[in-house]
Amino acid sequence: MIIEQIYTGCLAHGAYYIESNGEAAIIDPLREVEPYIKRAEKNDAKIKYVFETHFHADFVSGHLDLAKKTGADIVYGPTAKPGFDAIVATDDQEFRVGNVTIQVLHTPGHTMESSCFLLKDESGKSVGLFSGDTLFIGDVGRPDLAQKVIAELTQEKLASLLFDSLRNKIMTLPDDVVVYPAHGAGSACGKNMSKETTDLLGNQKKTNYALRADMTREEFIKELLTGLTPPPKYFPLNVLMNIQGYESMDTVMERGQQAMSPEAFEAAANETGALVLDTRDPQVFNKGFIPNSINIGINGNFAPWAGTLITDIKQPILLITEPGREAEVIVRLSRVGYDNTIGYLDGGFDAWKNAGKETDSIKSVTADELADLMQKETVSIMDVRRKSEYDSEHIVGAENMPLDYINENIAAVDKDKTYYVHCAGGYRSMVFASILRARGYTNLIDVAGGFKVIKESGRFPVTDYVCPTTLL
Repeated sequence: MIIEQIYTGCLAHGAYYIESNGEAAIIDPLREVEPYIKRAEKNDAKIKYVFETHFHADFVSGHLDLAKKTGADIVYGPTAKPGFDAIVATDDQEFRVGNVTIQVLHTPGHTMESSCFLLKDESGKSVGLFSGDTLFIGDVGRPDLAQKVIAELTQEKLASLLFDSLRNKIMTLPDDVVVYPAHGAGSACGKNMSKETTDLLGNQKKTNYALRADMTREEFIKELLTGLTPPPKYFPLNVLMNIQGYESMDTVMERGQQAMSPEAFEAAANETGALVLDTRDPQVFNKGFIPNSINIGINGNFAPWAGTLITDIKQPILLITEPGREAEVIVRLSRVGYDNTIGYLDGGFDAWKNAGKETDSIKSVTADELADLMQKETVSIMDVRRKSEYDSEHIVGAENMPLDYINENIAAVDKDKTYYVHCAGGYRSMVFASILRARGYTNLIDVAGGFKVIKESGRFPVTDYVCPTTLL
């Protein structure tokens, strides 16, 4: 028996490959399916099943393409209503993969169809629990996502269901069962997940706040709902794509990989109203970029930020990337449902610049330069980290304007005021500044290196540290 976790850091997502006696199963695959197919081919194994723990909100799953290319059956837990051919299993139903068995455990709470998959070895011993978004390491799935799709649900009702699922289906399992969750730290599907991506169930019973044996239902609901913030706007849109279906990844890639000269690129932007998305490093972008383009760097949490900030999932997108990374960007956009990339600038920004076309830039200062300026005059500092980060520790007098909600709160930014903008390390502040500059806000100055460098300099008044209760 082979169990492999295939972890993708950008989405803090774990997919799983299980193989026994020439047969394989994939659990919660990402949109691009070739890595799973190649993994099976390496061992001359046939992918028999694609198991989905639920209709995911934070990414578009690869179940449809994987089933089409391999002939595998797609399996969901009870109550799922997919808009395509799939097996909707009954609670406790078992599936054979070679010499091992995978048992469906219906665990509603994160969503109504949420299910865990219990892996039993050749002897029938329970060895692994693929817990999806029901149970994470150090946390459990947030119960406020499904209500965005099913109006009559409330987060309190879902939290109560999750309480029962954990206690009746999961906490009764043996302590030596290994927990394999769908996400780790950095995902917005939970509020305080561990950086560890697997653990023994027995250890989680001791350390996970949500699995305390003496916890009442009321205590569980209160603790689970405390610290939640509104989920990213793309979440319900991804749920619908996972339920209803979507274009083949092959089609998305073919459409997106259209190389354009600067002239063709400019014409396409004007004719289609496409968003011009520059994915270069923030401290490269700020020195020169195409006017009105926005920066979301590929070397950060690119896909979740694209999903959070690009409000129209069907928006045509034109790309500026580091040469050779065009396909990677298209893939990572499609993972969160942004399938309408229509081309990229051949030769990148240098081609645009060499063609003599107009460019723009964003001023950036070091922490020391800002500290020197603050000794001479009063300045306005804008902290674009999440509220939980700001509440934990910030520059005295800094204003908090989380990047997550800039589209909703942009009116609160004074166009005539100069702001020195920082985040934790310099990634989000440039995204923020580029978005506002594209909308006519020209008085934003980036603080390179962010709060990390600001604090290390020792030159700024900083509030006392308070341990955060949520990472959202």
